[in-house]
Amino acid sequence: MERSDRDWRDSLVSVTEKVLTWRKRRKIVRHEKQKKKNQILDWLEAFIWAACVVLLINQYLLQAYQIPSGSMIDTLLEQDRIFVNKMIYGPELVPGMFKTSGFAEPVRNEVVIFENPSYIGRGPLFDILQRIIYMVTLSMVDIDRDEFGRPRAHFLIKRAVGVDHDRFRARDGVLEIRPHGEAQWMDELSFQQRAGINYRVRRMIEPDDYALFTYAGRAIGQQDLNLTADPEGAEAIRRLQGYGFPDAYHIDSVRTNTVYSAQPHNRRLAARRSIFSQGWYVPESRMLLLGDNRDNSRDGRHFGPVHTNRVLGRAMFRYWPPRRIGRVR
Repeated sequence: MERSDRDWRDSLVSVTEKVLTWRKRRKIVRHEKQKKKNQILDWLEAFIWAACVVLLINQYLLQAYQIPSGSMIDTLLEQDRIFVNKMIYGPELVPGMFKTSGFAEPVRNEVVIFENPSYIGRGPLFDILQRIIYMVTLSMVDIDRDEFGRPRAHFLIKRAVGVDHDRFRARDGVLEIRPHGEAQWMDELSFQQRAGINYRVRRMIEPDDYALFTYAGRAIGQQDLNLTADPEGAEAIRRLQGYGFPDAYHIDSVRTNTVYSAQPHNRRLAARRSIFSQGWYVPESRMLLLGDNRDNSRDGRHFGPVHTNRVLGRAMFRYWPPRRIGRVR
């Protein structure tokens, strides 16, 4: 019995010595390889690993995003950097393709990032490369630029204002809403109070100034018809050029009505005129996405409701600049 215990102890010591020797030998080999390794290759390997980790986090969990314009003032300012929750609505398996299901569907009042319906890509390989570089550099490098060197807006960030079966229209820049099942239209502020939601809308144009936009829209329509713009319209265009035509939507509605009056059989104009007069209808599984800077935002009023499959994430947190760090509401 005593001999058996001694044999067992000897075997345990032998196994332990072998394991420790193997670990020490492995450590020595690794150390020698490290000494022989080129420092530049070592730095490059560390960078690639770090880039892969950042890419995985950006692709599947949280993506860094830079605000490209002032369309969300004052909620978000141009050049703000934010983190977007991509897991909640379901990430794409690879950049730009194969979107998966998430834990929730986007709902009204959320600030979301989505694919720009007006964006024209340069091919799948370029789009994937652009998105990888954009994510790895935490939105600091964007290779997708126009002929003037400005970033092209592949993604937009807006507020989800309209959902399934809502109707919307605009009167002198004021948004009016008719929720599903309701017979009456109400202005946006009244709807917020009724729905128990709250967000601030920035206006750049006073209601009394909309006559200027009406004159400008009519003059542009006359120019489309190869007619000489009336003096009021020409002066309105001249004055608005200094402001960059902030409410292009209102101008476009007047322009469409002007051209349609001379071309009543134009089906495209008839369809646009119907939208301007009757408002937008939001089909099932789509959302009307609008900028909080309501008079200076190219949004759902121009490209229509967006399918929820195009909504990629919810804005969560501003991390730059430091003075604006905080939650996005």
